[in-house]
Amino acid sequence: MLQIQDLVVTAENKEILKGVNLNIGNGEFHVIMGPNGSGKSTLALTIAGYPKYNIRGGKIIFNGSEITNLPPNERVKKGILIAFQHPEEVEGVRIIEFLQQVLHELKGIDLAEVYDLIVKKAEELWFKEEDLHRYVNVGFSGGERKRLELLQAVLIEPKLLILDEPDSGVDVDSLSVISRKIEELHQKGTSTLLITHYGRILQHLDPSSFQVHVMKNGKIVMSRSGEFVKEIEEKGFQKIFEEVGI
Repeated sequence: MLQIQDLVVTAENKEILKGVNLNIGNGEFHVIMGPNGSGKSTLALTIAGYPKYNIRGGKIIFNGSEITNLPPNERVKKGILIAFQHPEEVEGVRIIEFLQQVLHELKGIDLAEVYDLIVKKAEELWFKEEDLHRYVNVGFSGGERKRLELLQAVLIEPKLLILDEPDSGVDVDSLSVISRKIEELHQKGTSTLLITHYGRILQHLDPSSFQVHVMKNGKIVMSRSGEFVKEIEEKGFQKIFEEVGI
C-alpha cells in the first residue's frame, strides 16, 4: 500500500531524513521507534504532506500512485489520515459540526443523518453528547485531544492511519481506550504506522501483530518483530546500537 523509497527531507535548510526506505502492505501494522531527534515525527508528517518539510530526494507511492508532491487534502481523499502528536485548538468550530462536515466531504453522508453515528462512536471514546458541542480541542486535556484524534479515525476508517506519538501526554485510562480503538481499526483492515519513542502503548497491543523499525539520525537502521520492544525497554536505544555496531 505504501512505498517510501530513498526519502530525503529537509526543514529550514537542515537535512532530517537521509534516505528512508519503508514498505507497508494492506492491513499491516508497523511501529517506528527511536531516540528523540531521530526523524520519527518528520517521517509521519512528510507522508501526510505537511508543507514545512521539503522532499529533496526519493518518492512516496500510495496504492500504486506517486504522491510525493500531492497536497495534504488530496492525500486525505486517497485514504491517508494522521493523528497528530499536538492537535491544534480551533476556536469557533464545534466538534460535531467539524465531524459532520468531514464525513459529508469524504463519504457523502448527509449532515443530519451522520449526527447519531458521531454521538454513538464518541461515547465509545468517553465523550458525552454535550462534549461534541465544544470547540475543537479548546480547553482539552492531553488525553481528550488524543481521543478526539482517534474518534476521527474511527469515523473515517482510513486506508492508512498514521499515529504520531498517541501515548504522549495521555493518562493510563485514556491510553487503554486509545490502544483498544487502534487495535479495532487494524482488525478491520486499516494499515497502521505508529510513531513512539517508548513502549508504553505497545504493552496494550499484541506484539505478534506488528513490526518494529528503529530510526537513528534520519535513517531506519534496523527492523525486527514486535517482541523486540521488550529488549528496547530493557536496554535502551544506545546500548542496542552499541551491541550491533551502529
